[in-house]
Amino acid sequence: MTPRITLLDGSLGGAEGNTAAAAARLTAHLEPRASVRAVRLRDTSDAGSLASILGDSDGFVFATGTYWDSWGSPMQRFLETATELEGSLVWLGKPAAVVVTMHSVGGKGVLSRLQGVLCTLGLLLPPMSGFVYSLANHLALEGPARDGQEDLWRLDDLAVVAHNLLEALAGGRDFRAWPVDRAEAGRRWI
Repeated sequence: MTPRITLLDGSLGGAEGNTAAAAARLTAHLEPRASVRAVRLRDTSDAGSLASILGDSDGFVFATGTYWDSWGSPMQRFLETATELEGSLVWLGKPAAVVVTMHSVGGKGVLSRLQGVLCTLGLLLPPMSGFVYSLANHLALEGPARDGQEDLWRLDDLAVVAHNLLEALAGGRDFRAWPVDRAEAGRRWI
């Protein structure tokens, strides 16, 4: 049976924004093995009206931009109305991934906080299922390879996020990791 994944886009940019572009890349990695349904929370952020879609989902992707060190207001409204579903079968034990975009800073904090909320709701977070991408990363990765780029998230890392989410949905443990600079993590770069 093909797993059903609901992608909840809580950004302000909607289908035309950077978050939607990153989510589309993730969806391309998921769709060969899953059915992905995108919900733009900018258009509807009431969890009660989405309860049947959420309950029918096997897994989730939460996507948002970064706005003043927080997730988008559509995601905030959704989480506020989703409180009544905390610990329910809508969420309990279902795997989730998170995609965050940002201009330059704040996205990692948004990722960590959102993952904490998702755990409290009852969702399962596979390893390396959170991803942050920024304009700063995008610009730093353009052109020739440079020292230190191994530790920057890149759009190719979405393949790892997709694999790990699908692996969790299948009940497996064959998780993958993205490239990490292990040799010189503590080196001086200033």
